[in-house]
Amino acid sequence: MTCMTMDEKDIQILKYLLTDARQSARQLSLRMGISTVTVLSRIKKLEEEKIIQGYSVRLDHESLGYGLTAVIEITTNQGKMLEIENHIAKQDNVISVYDITGNADILVIAKFKDRKSLSSFVKELSAVPNVENTVTHIVLNTIKEDDRLI
Repeated sequence: MTCMTMDEKDIQILKYLLTDARQSARQLSLRMGISTVTVLSRIKKLEEEKIIQGYSVRLDHESLGYGLTAVIEITTNQGKMLEIENHIAKQDNVISVYDITGNADILVIAKFKDRKSLSSFVKELSAVPNVENTVTHIVLNTIKEDDRLI
């Protein structure tokens, strides 16, 4: 895949869409001082290049009852990491799954409604074949939680 060259207008479009993806191309064109056709063609190009991979809603997890965030380090048997990651990634409450360097192999960030559901999750993880060890960290305070990069 080739890397698309983006200019300031592309970055500006992305910033506006990250703030509110529901705004129309016409609204964006008025804000940016360029034509609606230009905005639409730039968005289409960003989508084709997979820079824009979809549109979604940012939720307040706490308002939905998921007030507990855990960061879980997982150590695996060699060669089984991808299978374990794919299994974990299918869980609805899992926010992120990362391959990492260091003492652990996998880092999972997940949301829970209570300690009981966290406990069940960790126990189920420990029972997954080829999971050697887990270390669970409970988040006390969230300072920043935002996957918007630009």
